[in-house]
Amino acid sequence: MEQPELEHSVTDGVATVVISNPAKRNAMTAGMWRALPELLASLAADRSVRALVLTGAGASFCAGADISALREPDDEQQSLAVRAEEALAGFPKPTLAAVRGHCVGGGSQLAAACDLRFAEEGALFGITPAKLGIVYPSSSTRRLVSLVGPSAAKYLLFSGELIDTERALRTGLVDEVLPVGELDKRVAEFTRVLVSRSRLTQAAAKEFAAGRTDRDAYWAGQARGSGEREEGVAAFLERRAPRFTYEV
Repeated sequence: MEQPELEHSVTDGVATVVISNPAKRNAMTAGMWRALPELLASLAADRSVRALVLTGAGASFCAGADISALREPDDEQQSLAVRAEEALAGFPKPTLAAVRGHCVGGGSQLAAACDLRFAEEGALFGITPAKLGIVYPSSSTRRLVSLVGPSAAKYLLFSGELIDTERALRTGLVDEVLPVGELDKRVAEFTRVLVSRSRLTQAAAKEFAAGRTDRDAYWAGQARGSGEREEGVAAFLERRAPRFTYEV
């Protein structure tokens, strides 16, 4: 039997992290929760990485935490998941969750921590602590509310019901829904776009979108010394692809 693990690769500037525990629909074990922040830190430090895709092995994204692991103390299990979620939300480059199949519980927690979420038709989303008598973390709740709004967040949290891609798209839980068989192609296409854009713009936008209000002067200084604007304007006038060089 395959051992649960986080697989990763880097190709053409895109890091891909694969949640692999197919015997349990890619449920996250305690070891996988522990491993994710360290893996993300390593990828963030890799200057060749310009974007990150999180996905699941096979037919599911992630069915949440491995229920057998819930026999461990609640505080420990929840803190592991929150640390992993915060590490993903804090990743300094654009992140995208590529979702097919089940994206439930801790899986939805991880997907919500990504900047963007693309899903294949037929995917199912759910946040299920109410089925287990678990208090969903406050930081995760706030992130969900900021993503889908208070009413949709309450629907998901109060009921624990699964929703389909149509409803997930309507509420803002996902950004694009792709026909079956088209997800990988679209993710590859879109990440090529991300890799071609200015890392200065992306890094500043990511901080501002997260609510940082104390970094305006910092990013203005970075912009002045970066040469990104000059390169972007020159490329536009010369009708060529820009060669942005700013490093995060």
